[in-house]
Amino acid sequence: MLRNFLKTPIASLTLTACLLMLLAIAPGCTPKRAGTLGRTKNPESRKPLPDSLDLKIGQMIMMGIGDRKTLSPADPLVQELKQGKLGGIAIFEKNLSPSASAATLRSFISDMQRQASIPLFVTIDEEGGRVHRLKAKYGFMDMPSAAYLGKLDNPDSTRYHNRRLASLLADLGINLNYAPCVDVAVNPDNPVIVKNNRSFSADPAVVTRHASLVIQAHQEQGVRTILKHFPGHGSSMSDSHLGIADVSNTWKPLELNPYREIIASGKCDAVMTAHIVHSGLEKKSLPATLSRTIITGLLRDSLGFNGVVFSDDMQMHAISSNYGFENALALAINAGVDVLMFANNVTAGEKSWTASEAHAAIRRLVDRGEVSRQRIDASYRRIMRLKSSIKK
Repeated sequence: MLRNFLKTPIASLTLTACLLMLLAIAPGCTPKRAGTLGRTKNPESRKPLPDSLDLKIGQMIMMGIGDRKTLSPADPLVQELKQGKLGGIAIFEKNLSPSASAATLRSFISDMQRQASIPLFVTIDEEGGRVHRLKAKYGFMDMPSAAYLGKLDNPDSTRYHNRRLASLLADLGINLNYAPCVDVAVNPDNPVIVKNNRSFSADPAVVTRHASLVIQAHQEQGVRTILKHFPGHGSSMSDSHLGIADVSNTWKPLELNPYREIIASGKCDAVMTAHIVHSGLEKKSLPATLSRTIITGLLRDSLGFNGVVFSDDMQMHAISSNYGFENALALAINAGVDVLMFANNVTAGEKSWTASEAHAAIRRLVDRGEVSRQRIDASYRRIMRLKSSIKK
């Protein structure tokens, strides 16, 4: 992988950037303390890195790859990978082969990494229970839900299951898991988190305890994790996949407790935003993913998180049905989102986006001055720092 990368035209620029980044920034995503990157009033004021703008933009794009299970030389994705149009790919159940799943998926991921100009984030949603892609029927494993593990409240059990999962992910070449879900089960009738057994508990201390074990198990295998859905989706009365989820009257401050404690512990690799609206936190009633007040003000400035912020899927109806494509991108990036997800899990008649289309849209925003180059630089630094921490 590294040998192939060194042969690419942009290798010297990228390696220079990485060296500068590693010299300037201490590893980890912790709040301010000796020897680490602390809270910064204006982290975007640092000098730009000596890389191309297009390369940096590409690192901010995470794509679902349709129903591909293999990569052919003529696939347009090959050129997008070589040109650095995207920085990560998301694996879904539809990318699994019915037979020889492990070997096929491992080879598929390896092929994509070989084509990539910079090593990719290879991600998956593996919470367990109903959000479980690598099922036993494909020759992988059963994985209990967060609700089951939280109710059992046995640290050894949570540790055991997640060590098995993380070992499997590492073996396949998946280096980033969209888990754990740290939503607190505030609303027992919540349709998307609680009813689907995705929350460990209504007690934030239980959520924090088990989420920390999930993170530790993954980190032992060199796999990184993403806390979600910030600032909390466990109190909503609706599902943001389908439309606006307003938690203004249901959200509780205790929903921040898992984030606050895990960030303070230094274990937090990354955070994913929710497409929820809270008019008390965001006066303009923007979804959290598009809110600078929530992402930069609350998550970064108040909670001290300096790592990578991932968006939830930008094609979910809370975003796609209410904001124009480029407008949503501009709002999200300026809010503080570093990596934009386009899962492409769309229904018939809905637009699927390619990495090239998303890349071109962000480039237009920069060229028009709607997104600053300094803002792109800030995301690129955080992304490359996280990538440099991943076990090769």
